[in-house]
Amino acid sequence: MILAIDIGNTNIVIGCIDGSECVFVERISTVRTKTELEYAIDIKNVLDIYHIKRTELEGGIISSVVPEVTTVAKLAVEKILKKEALVVGAGIKTGLNIRIDNPAQLGSDLVVDSVAGIAEYPVPMLIFDLGTANTVCVIDRNKNYVGGMIYPGIGVSLDSLTAHASQLGGIGIEAPEHIVGKNTVECMKSGIIYSSAAAIDGIIDRLEEELGAGMTVIATGGLAKKIVPYCRRKIILDETLLLKGLAIIYRKNKR
Repeated sequence: MILAIDIGNTNIVIGCIDGSECVFVERISTVRTKTELEYAIDIKNVLDIYHIKRTELEGGIISSVVPEVTTVAKLAVEKILKKEALVVGAGIKTGLNIRIDNPAQLGSDLVVDSVAGIAEYPVPMLIFDLGTANTVCVIDRNKNYVGGMIYPGIGVSLDSLTAHASQLGGIGIEAPEHIVGKNTVECMKSGIIYSSAAAIDGIIDRLEEELGAGMTVIATGGLAKKIVPYCRRKIILDETLLLKGLAIIYRKNKR
């Protein structure tokens, strides 16, 4: 069994992969000031909830887009496992052929998403990862990563809206009963949910037009399940995509 951890700007996703099965997925908050001991306690508590012992874990692997947390989390994992943890980055074999101007600039989360997508689904494909930032990975018919998109995430957009419009307060991210809102809260919920869904549909249309092919479309990330049901295009929701990708990369580097 492999301990897989993805460090994002808002949440840290923790999961265990046993073979091809994801045993569990949990999230804790990303806190840049926490020590390795505090993160070790958080991770150990999650493992204890699922009755997973250290001796059952073959190893650990981490992907991160928060450099100031990466080393602390790595030390925390090693404190639990009593062995070195892998970190996706320079020197790690992924098997992904990256065809962009500067492959070193590609975020580790996008690399891992793409590795898992290619392993599990037909190409060509688009992978939407909906989190603090929304990202799109574009994989061509030859399984090359050829580029993508980055645009503001749902939470970022909503925070910006409420911060710059004095009469609009904070709301939860869920769809109202009707698209046409009858009060301020309903209008905001409708706007954030349906504009996000329409953006995904529109991006798929434009990318398929540019690439000249129909695409397999996968959505993952913490907010995907709130938006995908309101999209009109066929989209596969895979909330464990990144953790499965981490397990694949772990095995490539431990052979």
